[in-house]
Amino acid sequence: MFIGLLFIMVNFFKRLSMLLIPAAFLLSSCGDKKESPMATAPRRQMGPMSVEGFIVSPTSLSENIIVPGSLTASEETQIRPEVGGRVVQLNVREGAVVQKGTLLLKLFDADLQAQLRKLEVQLKIKEKTEERNRELLKINGISQQDYDLSNLDVENLKADIQSTQISISKTEIRAPYTGKLGLRNVSLGSYIAPSDIVTTIRQVDQLKLEFSVPEKYAQEIVTGYKVRFRVDGGQKNHEASVIATESSVDQNTRTLKVRALVKGDSRELVPGVFAKVNLQLGQDTRAMMVPTQAVIPNARNRQVIVFRKDSAVFTVVETGIRDSAYVQVITGLNPGDTVVTTGLMAIRPKAKLKISKVNSLAVE
Repeated sequence: MFIGLLFIMVNFFKRLSMLLIPAAFLLSSCGDKKESPMATAPRRQMGPMSVEGFIVSPTSLSENIIVPGSLTASEETQIRPEVGGRVVQLNVREGAVVQKGTLLLKLFDADLQAQLRKLEVQLKIKEKTEERNRELLKINGISQQDYDLSNLDVENLKADIQSTQISISKTEIRAPYTGKLGLRNVSLGSYIAPSDIVTTIRQVDQLKLEFSVPEKYAQEIVTGYKVRFRVDGGQKNHEASVIATESSVDQNTRTLKVRALVKGDSRELVPGVFAKVNLQLGQDTRAMMVPTQAVIPNARNRQVIVFRKDSAVFTVVETGIRDSAYVQVITGLNPGDTVVTTGLMAIRPKAKLKISKVNSLAVE
């Protein structure tokens, strides 16, 4: 019985110790806990964030666009006969430069020449008859009607002679202007028709450049506008001056056709070659440019951080032309504003800032 009582007491103290040890540990930890120096020390004030800025100033800006073009001769004409006939004279030297009025081709006209001589003989007879009748009319030897008929015969023959001379002139083809001949397509003695092309003549001492520009730049292309271009495979730039534009924009391509007169002479410039035309359009002498990294893109708009007094002000802007380093700001900024270019992700609205370095873009 003593042993049983002892066993019960041992179990009781064991359970009591299991309850007291955690309580004692908890009381001990609560009693030993002290406030940390960070909790009791006053909170240290954070200084303004150091960033770099960029001063906005007006600068000259233009958009460079490259459009395809082609060179054409100032004048180009396909040489065709007005009438059909056999070629009796051919003065077409391929690739030669001929002067205006040079005889290039002659068709057979012996029949017309004979008809002309016959009419000229008849005219002489009629003129003598008209002269005699005029003298007779003075002495009332003939009536006025008889004299008028003889005079009418003279005028009719003169008209027939003129018509025959015109027909003879159509058998000749002369150079319409000074130019360079192309390849000939007929031979001496062959019969040609008005639909046949004898050769082509081009006025190559002056070339034209033809190209098209997007419709939004149509109003900027005016007579005298200077353009620069380079031909395919060429080694240097050439210049041309706009002489005319189409009267309306092409509704299919939404472009305006432009024609310019090429200045200078070079072996690179050959009619028909492809050209790359470099245009300076959208000229703005007071464009606001900021570094590309200063613009923060959002889902609905674009913003920049403007440094005003000592704080950050988020400003919504509208951007325009962009290049590798700068972007044009159309609205939202004024000359003299300072935009933040570093630490943009860490800055919050109205945060205190300190400008450590200021950059700017020199006016061109």
